[in-house]
Amino acid sequence: MSNPYKAAAEKQKAFAFNKATSAASSTSFYTTEEKKDHYSTLPEVLESKCEDPLVRQVIQDLMQVCADITDALRISLVTVEGSTNDFGDSQLSVDMISDQLLWEACRKSSVIREGASEEEPEIRNMDEDGTGEFTVCWDPLDGSSIIDNNWAVGTMIGVWPKSTGLLGATGRDQVTSVIALYGPRTTVLVALDDGVYEFTYGAIPEGSNIDPKETPWICTRHQIQINEDSKIFSPANLRSAQDLPGYQDLVNYYMTNRYTLRYTGGFVPDCYMQFTKNMGVFCNPTSQASPAKLRVAFEAAPFGLLIEKAGGLTSDGVTGKSVLDVTIESVDQRTALCCGSKNEVLRFNKYLGLEE
Repeated sequence: MSNPYKAAAEKQKAFAFNKATSAASSTSFYTTEEKKDHYSTLPEVLESKCEDPLVRQVIQDLMQVCADITDALRISLVTVEGSTNDFGDSQLSVDMISDQLLWEACRKSSVIREGASEEEPEIRNMDEDGTGEFTVCWDPLDGSSIIDNNWAVGTMIGVWPKSTGLLGATGRDQVTSVIALYGPRTTVLVALDDGVYEFTYGAIPEGSNIDPKETPWICTRHQIQINEDSKIFSPANLRSAQDLPGYQDLVNYYMTNRYTLRYTGGFVPDCYMQFTKNMGVFCNPTSQASPAKLRVAFEAAPFGLLIEKAGGLTSDGVTGKSVLDVTIESVDQRTALCCGSKNEVLRFNKYLGLEE
């Protein structure tokens, strides 16, 4: 005979669980990505979505170094090297390893003519035979303050054509940008002709005949779009709210309207989330006491290109105009930034008094 008390208890337990998961799913923004029957490889996508063969080549070269950095991070300890970069930041072993791999990739590439690293902000000629076409700028491993806690970190890369170079150009002149996120998985966002695509490293879909040794990257998201509205916010440089009443009011607006806070302190994971959740806003204003730290060439421009290609918006945090329109006058030039869902960036401009 069945126990009616036990049956009732189980029913109540199931109800409570369903109610809790339902509530959680409405506030935590779980993924809605469904399994596909077929996943295209990197060469397949580049062939159909990137018309310029030289751009295809530089993307393949950069994707390979992102794979190399992934492998290096799996075996490298996080230790202080006893040195600092040109900004006075302590350099970690993994920073230097990632940077060295990127320099090596530039030297080996047949299409890269110049390189510049956030660790050493100067433009170096890499074009010994005169065949190079692109200037490549990178932050080798953003997230030094959180990597020892085993949080996600990333690499940001912007690519400018020979016709503009870097100095005097803008972020809008980029031919592509590449953002890698290293966490439990390695995923990379790439700007192609018709939008933003995500590739995952070393994944083998069930039933697939893909050989990861030959084609380690599969395309996991196509033509990603960022919604105009968001209920997720990532508030960087909160210290500046003491000097900027508008920023304090904006943060209060987010809390009053029950936005979900998603912030790790890593620029790559905090902005990358806008592509996985299809919404979000990252705010990093500047004040006299809390100046801007993001670099235009290494961070703001590469991410800005991807965000605007996906339908989002950016603000330079000073004039309210797109960060892609900022003229790059020096390699280490810094900027305030707001980026993400269009209406949230417009709201940022309004609260900070940046409306035109």
